[in-house]
Amino acid sequence: MGNRVIREDFEWVYTEQPHTQRRKEILAKYPQIKTLMGPDPHLKWIVSGMVFTQLLACYLVKDLSWKWIFFWAYAFGGCINHSLTLAIHDISHNVAFGNKQAKWNRWFAVFANLPIGIPYSASFKKYHIDHHRYLGGDSLDVDVPTDFEGWFFCTPLRKLLWLFLQPLFYSLRPLYVNPKAITQMEVFNALVQFSVDLIIYYLWGLKPVIYLIAGTLLCLGLHPISGHFIAEHYMFLKGYETYSYYGPLNWLTFNVGYHMEHHDFPSIPGCRLPMVKKIAAEYYDNLPHHQSWIRVLWDFVFDDSIGPYSRVKRLCKLAKE
Repeated sequence: MGNRVIREDFEWVYTEQPHTQRRKEILAKYPQIKTLMGPDPHLKWIVSGMVFTQLLACYLVKDLSWKWIFFWAYAFGGCINHSLTLAIHDISHNVAFGNKQAKWNRWFAVFANLPIGIPYSASFKKYHIDHHRYLGGDSLDVDVPTDFEGWFFCTPLRKLLWLFLQPLFYSLRPLYVNPKAITQMEVFNALVQFSVDLIIYYLWGLKPVIYLIAGTLLCLGLHPISGHFIAEHYMFLKGYETYSYYGPLNWLTFNVGYHMEHHDFPSIPGCRLPMVKKIAAEYYDNLPHHQSWIRVLWDFVFDDSIGPYSRVKRLCKLAKE
């Protein structure tokens, strides 16, 4: 088996994140990329169809046995719910209704949240801004695991457990790393979400509610689509902190695989990110990228050199609002 290589700390760098400079260079060379910015007119209809599909599924599963509840939650409903979390990711960048209709985007994200079963959209928006502004920022970017996660989840079995528990870490980590005051939108998000959960329970019983929540937790954990969590920013090659994936699962995930392009141009909706890569091909074609999210998960678990510590961290100064 070769020598075990276990990282004992993050990869600390003392340079600015690469996306800012590359964005400037690309826009200077290809100013037409600015025309790709702005709302995606189809997003609200696609998301609405997904939400109503899940509500129909709630009715259809209400009399199933528990084993089939969990089967369909993992194989079908959870895939839709995971996709909805990525729609919420896009909506957090105001690409559903545009920057001039910021409140409409926030409210629509609450609507997209309904099948997820747990209030999520408002808190995600609050922290996702920091992920872009302070990529890898110590105590600022809550996407980066804690020291405990890096230290403890360092063997294949423990890393497998960490992948399974990802929803737990993603929800609790911000409260420890960078706690922020609860906003009015978060309260609204929770009230709407729990009200709809209660309505579903009143109409069709407990099983549809479990179908929604179990699907969310299972498919944000150990699931092929969840490979994107690891693929996006875990350092598989030294010196590279963001990676893209151009495979077929982008069809289910609003092109979140085009992650290098997304961080370069966060105001461009996912549906247009392939056009960014096509226009500025020389900036992206030679960058390392992933071929398979399943392979990413496999390598993460069984490659001793990769784990929760495999992240770039930097010290960032707080930006002036």
